Amino acid sequence: MTKEKLVEAIANMRDQEAIQIAQQMLDAGVDPRVVLEAGHEAMAVVGERYERKEYYLPELVVAGEILKEIAELAKPKIRGEVATQGKPRGKVVIGTVEGDIHDIGKDIVAFMLEVNNYQVFDLGVDVPPSKFVEKIREVNPEIVGMSGFLTLAFDQMRLTVEAIKEAGLRDKVKIMIGGAPMDEDAARYVGADAYGEDAAAAVKLANQWTGGN
Repeated sequence: MTKEKLVEAIANMRDQEAIQIAQQMLDAGVDPRVVLEAGHEAMAVVGERYERKEYYLPELVVAGEILKEIAELAKPKIRGEVATQGKPRGKVVIGTVEGDIHDIGKDIVAFMLEVNNYQVFDLGVDVPPSKFVEKIREVNPEIVGMSGFLTLAFDQMRLTVEAIKEAGLRDKVKIMIGGAPMDEDAARYVGADAYGEDAAAAVKLANQWTGGN
């Protein structure tokens, strides 16, 4: 079974087939991160179809549920590979911005940060700028992560960065963004420090910002 077949099964809502392919890949020793990458690619396809009005909210929900099940299969294998120990590398506040209710990408990033020894404060979905500001003040993180799956998230991320700036906290945190429609141009537009293509990229950025490897 190939990564491409998994992407195609998820994107076309063939839930049982997608879960079966993912399990077969993991059983065959495929890196669980490759399985999660397939999910990320499939959700990008789903997002494009949604924007073109080929898919609607029910399809987004179904795709998210498929990916959650696949993530639950992959997570134990990733957890078994990474030994966390000692003092946390840093604190991360993460959430899906206001107006967006997609959590699977955010959840995978939060999980990967946790297994790499970061203390993660997950605000959930549909998070208004004020809640980000409030949590930053409360826990004093080094990093803020904002997720968005829909194009409406661009402006919401920008508003959130502006709120953090107005609160006098912008210089205290590094901000990363992620999600299917995001890229380096989006990071510049919203005023973030960087864009993370996937969970592995998010961990790499966090390590760079906190002086890790």
